[in-house]
Amino acid sequence: MVQNVTANTQTPMANWPTTMLGRLPVVRADLATTAEAFVREAIARRRQKVRPFYSTSANGQVLAMCGSEPDFLELMLSADQIHADGMPMVTYSKLFSKNPLPERVATTDLVHSVAREAQAKGASFYFLGAKEEVNRRAVEKLNSDYPRLVFAGRRNGYFTQDEESEVVDAINQAAPDILWIGLGIPLEQQFVARNINRLTKVGVIKTSGGLFDFLSGKNSRAPSWMQAAGLEWAYRAWLEPRRLAMRYLTTNPQAISALFRHSA
Repeated sequence: MVQNVTANTQTPMANWPTTMLGRLPVVRADLATTAEAFVREAIARRRQKVRPFYSTSANGQVLAMCGSEPDFLELMLSADQIHADGMPMVTYSKLFSKNPLPERVATTDLVHSVAREAQAKGASFYFLGAKEEVNRRAVEKLNSDYPRLVFAGRRNGYFTQDEESEVVDAINQAAPDILWIGLGIPLEQQFVARNINRLTKVGVIKTSGGLFDFLSGKNSRAPSWMQAAGLEWAYRAWLEPRRLAMRYLTTNPQAISALFRHSA
């Protein structure tokens, strides 16, 4: 019987064990381990003026894009760490991989685990992305849930590449321990690639997709049973059929193919 492996919290996050899933080395770690390590890593990097630790996530859409867009695959592989944000990836690993993932590390769950750890240890957040009202409400919601959590700053995601230098300067001035970037795929990965070496006053970067939409209440999450069954995509497609139905009909078969053809 193969046992799940949870990463050692004392091992540098970049060296945690991974499982190859659909072309991507996905880290084998649970929510609690990841949250503790995020905060520990971020605090250790304070005032070091070094490149931030960069964590991103993969789901079916990401796996499909990695198969059809080599440049995007390269962007994903440039991250220090990739988490499984899709339950089908976890299920596949448990059924077919010699090194299964312990659990799904969804960003919408991870942010709460990290927030609890951050307020206990005094680590700060910065939210970058979404519309102004959504961003503001997301910060307010997290501050309501975790009153001692410190926000170093926030900014909506509506800016041009010509304005990126000012955005980066503002983030560095705020010097957050953990920067959550919710610009959507692939814009957030592209933003990190262009600017990570300049964000020297940030400890950890986490790309976040539509996280702020969920925190703000703009979007609702699927019922727990649908999340556990790997059907959260179906719930979202039901809520937004015009925007998501065709995307999922296209990307889901590609993601399944990638898992069976490019995993270990």
